[in-house]
Amino acid sequence: MAVLAEKSLREALRHGIGRLREADVTAYTLAAELLLLRVIGRERVWLYSHPEEQLPSEQVEQYETLLERRIAGEPTQHLVGKQEFWGLDFEVTPDVLIPRPETEHLVEVALDRLAVRDVRANRRTNFDGEGFTFIDVGTGSGCIAVALAKEFPAAAIHATDISAAALAIAKQNAARLMPGTPIQFHQANLLDPFLYPVADRQPLRFDLVISNPPYISQREAATLAREVREHEPETALYGGPEGYELYAPLILQARDVLKPGGLLVLELGHDSLPAVQPLVELPHWDRVAVTKDLAGIPRVLSAELL
Repeated sequence: MAVLAEKSLREALRHGIGRLREADVTAYTLAAELLLLRVIGRERVWLYSHPEEQLPSEQVEQYETLLERRIAGEPTQHLVGKQEFWGLDFEVTPDVLIPRPETEHLVEVALDRLAVRDVRANRRTNFDGEGFTFIDVGTGSGCIAVALAKEFPAAAIHATDISAAALAIAKQNAARLMPGTPIQFHQANLLDPFLYPVADRQPLRFDLVISNPPYISQREAATLAREVREHEPETALYGGPEGYELYAPLILQARDVLKPGGLLVLELGHDSLPAVQPLVELPHWDRVAVTKDLAGIPRVLSAELL
């Protein structure tokens, strides 16, 4: 096999952008940049302040390999091993859903509604979460639970996932990003561990149930981008034949584990609002709200338990 010649960082980046663009890779400039940063182990500022730095032939070869894998459909996040969410870098693998920017709306809505609830009750705004108990259902990489821990370091935070492999990644992310704020992880389907009383223990009740559940229809699988369809876990993607099947049991369970006045905050699929919104109407739920994302798509459904 021929040894590849050295390139300057500028040349390598230009080459990477060109290859990914020709292969019709989405966000090709960002992908080429992130893959090059992975190879050189540097930050973005350093890359652009040292454009003439020479990339040794072995690193040129590593970069070419990463470009080939991206062109073959592997997500950039898997190749670099991380994805930013809420200002934090989360480890991601094929065992977890890659955190999306849209999911940050979930955290934003939860923060806003908790603050409004305090104002409405004439209480001092609870900035550190003291006395709060939250649960993230289907935590995946742990991004939502860890983001909540960042904002409410004194809150008691729980997280569930049906996948042991996903929980292992979530635990690693929590330990690295929020080492002083323990999050309790539970391998379980939805809210199952909290539905039944345990001897000599008071049932745990929550101020917030938050979830980005699987919501894609299995019939839509062929329409997904290749990197999603072939490389992200099916259990985190597909909610069933229609896509919205998990919302009904999750909402029913949330009624049993929330405190009176507790908040339910759910991410929605692009077309799931008509099927899901009727599940949070009176007599059990109040102050139902729908929040749109930057593309104008209904993205977050939130409600208070009466």
